[in-house]
Amino acid sequence: MLEYILMAVPAIFIAVSMVYAYKTVAVGKRTRKSAVLSQAVAFVLVSIACLAISLVAFAAESETAAAASSSDINMGLSMLAAGLATGISGIGGGIAVGGAAPAAIGATSEDPKAFGKALIFVALGEGVALYGLLVSILIISKFN
Repeated sequence: MLEYILMAVPAIFIAVSMVYAYKTVAVGKRTRKSAVLSQAVAFVLVSIACLAISLVAFAAESETAAAASSSDINMGLSMLAAGLATGISGIGGGIAVGGAAPAAIGATSEDPKAFGKALIFVALGEGVALYGLLVSILIISKFN
């Protein structure tokens, strides 16, 4: 039962911070930039809490049961690394495309011949996300 409560705490924390950020922006107390910054801080705090909870649970389990082999720890950390590689590269690719795509549309509207050049810059932003995905596939395949 305690495991289910511990798994629900991060989701509840993020949901409450989202509602709080939405209400403060809607009322006009904060800007959208500060709301996004507070969401990023909340995400980092929840990530640290999840990592700490899993480490404590692993330590408690290893005390009561037989000690886990180092390959189990390595596999768990490799899955965490693969998830981080995919997630962070996806966020970076989204930011890159979010900046390049409107500029490409603007350049194409001024000069239709610039479409090919503008499309290359948008594709470069997507390449970042693909590289992260490939790195995570390589990490996962090493331990399977």
